[in-house]
Amino acid sequence: MKMKRREFITLAGGAALAWPLPLSAQQPDRVRRIGVLVGLSEDDPGMKPRLAALRQELDRLGWMEGHNVRIDHRYAPGGARAEELAKELVALQPEVILAHTVSMAAALQRQTRAIPIVFVSVGDPFGAGFIASLARPGGNLTGLMTFEASISGKWVAMLKEVVPRLIRAMFIGNAKFATYDYYLSAADAAARALALELVPARIENVSDIERSIEVFAREPDGALVVAPDLTTAAHGDLIVALAARHRLPAVYAFSYLVAAGGLMSYGTDRVAEMRQAASYVDRILRGAAPGDLPVQTPTKFETSVSLKTAKALGLEIPPTLIARADEVIE
Repeated sequence: MKMKRREFITLAGGAALAWPLPLSAQQPDRVRRIGVLVGLSEDDPGMKPRLAALRQELDRLGWMEGHNVRIDHRYAPGGARAEELAKELVALQPEVILAHTVSMAAALQRQTRAIPIVFVSVGDPFGAGFIASLARPGGNLTGLMTFEASISGKWVAMLKEVVPRLIRAMFIGNAKFATYDYYLSAADAAARALALELVPARIENVSDIERSIEVFAREPDGALVVAPDLTTAAHGDLIVALAARHRLPAVYAFSYLVAAGGLMSYGTDRVAEMRQAASYVDRILRGAAPGDLPVQTPTKFETSVSLKTAKALGLEIPPTLIARADEVIE
C-alpha cells in the first residue's frame, strides 16, 4: 500500500511564472515548435509520467499538440547519440528546446547559442557553464536546478539513521558526468562526520555496476548511496535488484526506485519539476528571453521509504523517519 502525504513542490523563483504576458503574445496564430531531448529511453518508467505532465501542463497553458504546437522528442538513453540527436533537433529550428540532464543540455549548447533551452534534472548549472547567475542566467539557457551538492550529505545521514551499526557506504555513479564529483565531495564530508568510510565506485555500464556491488558486499555493515545520473537512472532496476540480492540498504534520489523495491529515497518531485519547466517553455513561446528567467532552485523535497524492503533486509525504519516521509510503502 502506498500513502501520499504531500503531493506538491514549491520551487524558488515561482513568482516569476506569474509575470504578465505581453499583450501581443496572448493569442498564438501559428503552429509553434518545441524540441525535447531526453537522456533516458522512451519507455523509461520514471520518465513517462514526467513527459505526460509536460504535455498536460502545456495543454493547460493553451499549447495543444496537433493544434497550435508541435513537439519533437528525441531519446538518448544513458547519453548515447546525444550529440547527433542534439544536432538533429537544432536543425528542425524549434523555438525552444527542453533538455533533460546536464549531458543533454551541454550537447544542445554546443549546437546552438541562439535557440532558447530550458533544462531540468541539472545539479550544477554553474559548473556546467550554462548560466552566469541564478537570478540572471544570461545566454540562451535557463531552467530548474534539481539538487544542490549538500543533498548527498542527507542521503548518507539517512542511511546512518536507519542502520546505526553502519561503518561503510559505497557512493556509486558515473564519474564521466560532472555531477559525480559535485555530489561526492559533500557525501564524503557527511560520512567523515558520522565516522563512516565512503567508498567511491565509478561505473559506466552494467558490468561495472555488478562488479562494484558484488565486491563491496563481501564485507559486512555496508550500504549504498546511489548518485543521480543517466547511468544509474538507466540501470536503476538492476541496482535495486542487486541491493536486494546482496542485502545492502540503499538510498536513492528518485522515489520511483523505492516503488520498484528500493529501501528509501530523498529528492525533489520530478513530475512537479516538469510542470514548472512547461511554464518556462510557455513564457519563452510568448516572448520572454531565457537569459532573463531566473533559474529555480528546489525548496521542498520528498522522502519515500519502503517498510516492505526494510523488513526483507531485517531493518526497522525509525518512527521519526516514517513520520516525516511523504510516501510510505507497506
